[in-house]
Amino acid sequence: MKATLDPLVVHDVREERMLPAHLELYHRGELARRVEEAYALLESCTLCPRECGVNRLAGQRGFCRVGLEPKVASWNVHPWEEPPISGARGSGTIFFSSCTGRCLFCQNYPISQLGVGNVVPVDQLAEMMLELQAKGCHNVNLVTPTHFVPQILAALPQAIEGGLRLPLVYNSSGYETVEVLRLLDGVVDIWLPDAKYADDGTARRLAGFPHYVEHNRAALQEMYRQVGDELVLDEGGLARRGMIVRHLVLPEGLAGTGEVLHWIATALSPRVHVSLMDQYFPAHRAVGHAVLGRRVTPEEYEEALRAFEAAGLVNGWRQEHEEC
Repeated sequence: MKATLDPLVVHDVREERMLPAHLELYHRGELARRVEEAYALLESCTLCPRECGVNRLAGQRGFCRVGLEPKVASWNVHPWEEPPISGARGSGTIFFSSCTGRCLFCQNYPISQLGVGNVVPVDQLAEMMLELQAKGCHNVNLVTPTHFVPQILAALPQAIEGGLRLPLVYNSSGYETVEVLRLLDGVVDIWLPDAKYADDGTARRLAGFPHYVEHNRAALQEMYRQVGDELVLDEGGLARRGMIVRHLVLPEGLAGTGEVLHWIATALSPRVHVSLMDQYFPAHRAVGHAVLGRRVTPEEYEEALRAFEAAGLVNGWRQEHEEC
C-alpha cells in the first residue's frame, strides 16, 4: 500500500512572502529575555506537564532522560510532511532524541525511547538550522522539541545572526504546558501538534501520558490563541504561519477520533486545518498486541472521514491508499 496526502480543502491566502516572526523578537531584545526565562525552568524542570523538578542545569535527568545540552538524532530534508510544509524542496527536520511519552506503538522508538542520537552544543544546533536553509528547505521543522525548548531558543539568535530566514515549525505530541508555549509566542511560526486521544485512561495505557487530554487541549487552545485558524500561505502555496493539528486513527477507534475532531471544531474552530492520518502500523511493543497488532482497516478510516465531516471541519488532509 502507498499513502499519498490529498487536500480536503486548503485555505489559500495570496499574500507577500512573510518574514519569520522571531526576527522582530530578536531585534528588540525580547528573544534574549525569553532564553533566560526558559533556562530558569531547567533548574527545577517544568518544561512538560510531568514537572519532574530535576535540576537539569546540574546534569540531573527526569522522565525524558536528557540533561542540559540538546541531543539530536538526525537533521535532513524531509519530503513527506503535509503539502504546505514539505512543498517542492522539503521540510528541514531536526529530530530531537528522547520524548515526554512512551507510546507502545512509536514508529521512531529508537530515537524517542532508546535515546539514539548525539549530544550537540547549542552553536552546532544553530549551524544545523543554517545547513537546512542552505539545502533549500522551506522551513526548520523541530521534531519532538518540548524537552529542549531553552536550547532551541538559545540557538535561534546565533542562527539569525548567521542569516536564518526560514519559518519555524513546532512538531510535537501536543503534550505541553501553557507556560512554555507562551515563551514561544512570536517565535514559532507554524504549530504542528498532535491531538492523540480523547480519553485520559487510554492515553496513559497506550502512551504513558498522565492527564493527556487536559494538557493537550489547553496546549492547542494556546497555540490557536497565538496564530488563529488561518493557515497563511505564500504565493507558492507554502505555509508561513498558522496551525495544523494531526490526528492518528488507531484500530478499533482507540484514539476516540470522533470526539477529538468534534472538540477541535467546537473549542477551536471548524476552520482549523486537520491532518487525518491512517499510516498507523504496529511497531515497538505493539507488535503482536491484541488490538494494536494490525493496521487500520479502510472501513475504520472511512469512519474517521465521516467523523471529520460530522464535526463540521472544512480544512485539512486525508490519506488515500493505492495498491502497490
